[in-house]
Amino acid sequence: MDTSRPSAWQAFWQSVVRFQTEKITPVMALRNTLGVAAPLAIGAATGSLGAGLIVATGALNVAFRDSEAPYPDRARHMLAASVVAGLAVFAGSLSGRNPVIAVALATVWAFVAGMLISVSTPAGELGSMSLVMLVVYGAVPLSLRNASLAGLAALSGAVLQTLLSIAAWPLHRYAPERKALGDLYLELARSAKTPPAHGSLAPPATAQSIQAQISLAALDRDRSVQSDRIRFLLSQAERMRLSLLALGRVRTRLERDYHALPEAAILAQSFEIAASLLEALGRTIAAGAEIAPEAGVEGIARIESLAEQFRQPQPDSTAPPATIDDARFQLDALAGQLRSAFDVVVEAMAETGRVTPEPTMPPHTRARNTRQWILRFRETLASLRANLNLESAACRHAIRLSTCIAIGDALGRSYGVQRHYWIPMTIAIVLRPDFSGTFSRGVLRLIGTFVGVLVATGLFHLWSDAIFAHIAVIAALMFLLRCFGGANYGVFATVVTALVVFLISLSGVAPGPVMAARTLNTAAGGALALLAYWVWPTWERHQVSEAMARMLDAFRAHFRAIRDYYTGASHPNLDRTRAAARLARSNFEASLERASAEPGVSTESVTLFGGMLASSHRLAQALLSLEACIANTSPVPPRKAFLQFANDVELTLYFLGATLRGSPAPADSFPDLREAHHALIHAAAPTGEALAERYALVNVETDRITNSLNTLTLEVLQWIAHSTPPPA
Repeated sequence: MDTSRPSAWQAFWQSVVRFQTEKITPVMALRNTLGVAAPLAIGAATGSLGAGLIVATGALNVAFRDSEAPYPDRARHMLAASVVAGLAVFAGSLSGRNPVIAVALATVWAFVAGMLISVSTPAGELGSMSLVMLVVYGAVPLSLRNASLAGLAALSGAVLQTLLSIAAWPLHRYAPERKALGDLYLELARSAKTPPAHGSLAPPATAQSIQAQISLAALDRDRSVQSDRIRFLLSQAERMRLSLLALGRVRTRLERDYHALPEAAILAQSFEIAASLLEALGRTIAAGAEIAPEAGVEGIARIESLAEQFRQPQPDSTAPPATIDDARFQLDALAGQLRSAFDVVVEAMAETGRVTPEPTMPPHTRARNTRQWILRFRETLASLRANLNLESAACRHAIRLSTCIAIGDALGRSYGVQRHYWIPMTIAIVLRPDFSGTFSRGVLRLIGTFVGVLVATGLFHLWSDAIFAHIAVIAALMFLLRCFGGANYGVFATVVTALVVFLISLSGVAPGPVMAARTLNTAAGGALALLAYWVWPTWERHQVSEAMARMLDAFRAHFRAIRDYYTGASHPNLDRTRAAARLARSNFEASLERASAEPGVSTESVTLFGGMLASSHRLAQALLSLEACIANTSPVPPRKAFLQFANDVELTLYFLGATLRGSPAPADSFPDLREAHHALIHAAAPTGEALAERYALVNVETDRITNSLNTLTLEVLQWIAHSTPPPA
């Protein structure tokens, strides 16, 4: 038993108190603060504070959709949020005139918002934000004319916030993409400085690679020179990632299996040089730092010189020739990839200050983009339809959320509770699809509310009547909220409590009753959300099987693409299948992390989670190493035994996915991968084949695939047996 592994409750409390420093965003906080404070200051100066307050509210809510994403994606998401915010303010304030209609509308809106998590995380966040605005403005009944004006005011504030977020677009068009790409290069440099990763760990730079792929996806429709360079640099980074992984594997084999320390030392020196070059590239790409072309030339020449040492016969070497050849191939490939990246970066630096005209989008491209939008809309509808059943976590969350919103809103209105909208608003914020998210938010929301009330009380004693002093406090709180709120939800809840109390005070409402009502209603809403989840929970441990099945499906597609290359039929979607497998594995890791934080999860289950995750990492590394051999060895005729082995691997992955989805297969129905691998390594090479090193490399990586898949099969069967209740 791994005694160092935290228990479920320990994991839960760790998630509560965790402070994620990487989510501190001062630059974004500054522009969000300006978007909220400017309308308030202008409104106070012109005697239209009420209108300024509505505009600031729209800016405040859309600020939570701001990010460091590429400008096109950021603009699209924030403009969509702006429209939804305006509609929510209009619909809420108009429906507030009739309590029955208001509760019914909030209930339906909550169900749709809950279902949107099945589409994507941004869609779910948009639904939650709009639900909060709907219930808040549902407590401010207005006529049709005034509701329309309020909606337009909220829309204008949201658009203002959007414009502030994308203001630097014309000056730094590709800054977000360059930052994501630079972070990937810097992480590759960091991984090259450290010893090769253990096989049970995730391949290096996984998170940065996923983020770069997501950030650069918007460039698929951009045909400018700068865009082509950025996409090319991403391609080179992905290739270097594979080369570094393969070299790390070779280095481990040289040290551990063959005790070939001189050869391992050559690779260690190569890693140091590569790390220095990658770091220089990363800093230049991300922040425009100066780069010395001669340093790149010198470093690449040194790597090539080290590769030449592997071409010299070493009579006393204990390493097999195929392994030495693999090291030489990978070093040559890495040198070429670094040279290409340096050439592109140096070329871009030489053109600094020269604006390249953007080509006009041709009509067929516009038509293609229109078709893509139609396809995405159809996929969204299909996803929503597929999740309209009680087996779906999204559907269960939508039912829970809409029921709680209906109860909380109806009770608050029926009993004339002051500031009753805090009850459904707290429910909308606290209630999440998973246990750890709901309960950590609930705990931190309640603690943050009480602390925030104390903070607001102290600040009111300092500035009781000065409007501009209040606006200054709001600006300071807004900066703290957006800069540090993302790092810990407790900080978010504390600051947002004080911020909202100050905003409401600007409307002329006495702060004392506001704070008291806020505290009581937040406690009631949080308690109702936690009670609902306790009565009808959706346990992440029941979603682990599906998350793992999706990962294995993605692995199967990636392996099929690799197999096609080895059998002479190039696969056009190799990069896409690799990215999909990486994303599916990250989703599986997140699912395991949430499940491990749930109460009632046994130590045995947590141990099985860790074992399955380690085996998936080993399988991912083996697939990437097998892929890395494609570009660095010459094609050879496939062996029949390899075709049989490949079929058995795909069949095993298929059976594992089916087993995880409830169609268990007996253990003896799985292919005998070890026997298939034995036949592979003893298969005779074609007569006269001079490039048999590919066979040797395939033998090594398929052995790791066999081992990791056999281990994974055993762990999956144990997990299914452990999670299936015994018959009555």
